Amino acid sequence: MPLIRIDLNEGRTDEELKAIMDTVQDCSVETLGVPERDRYQIVTEHKPGRMILLDTGLGFERSDKAIVIQVFTSPRATINKTKFYEMLSQKLEANCGLARKDLLVSVMTNTDVDWSFGFGETQYLSGQLPKDEES
Repeated sequence: MPLIRIDLNEGRTDEELKAIMDTVQDCSVETLGVPERDRYQIVTEHKPGRMILLDTGLGFERSDKAIVIQVFTSPRATINKTKFYEMLSQKLEANCGLARKDLLVSVMTNTDVDWSFGFGETQYLSGQLPKDEES
């Protein structure tokens, strides 16, 4: 865990999508302390015009290459989240050519009881998985 959803407009190649997903995972591992094999990602592609991502009055225009990343995770320290945002914008620009203004990130916090990894069980509560040190 975390569960990461990536929303973007249609038109990227499979290689481009893999590069985005790999970059997001690398940043999660490095800044949020996520284990390598703790990878849960969902990519949703939208037809043009199906995402509206304004600037909240900050004075910039996003391109049609903009992406939204939603992270569902146990509580994380502010410093880890801010490092994640910064590294993510830098590495997506370097690795994938995504302009930093075209990245929107949101983190939603939940707790151990909010996760079942299969079999209808709560593996964190049953002790099958170690509890996240920040939850």
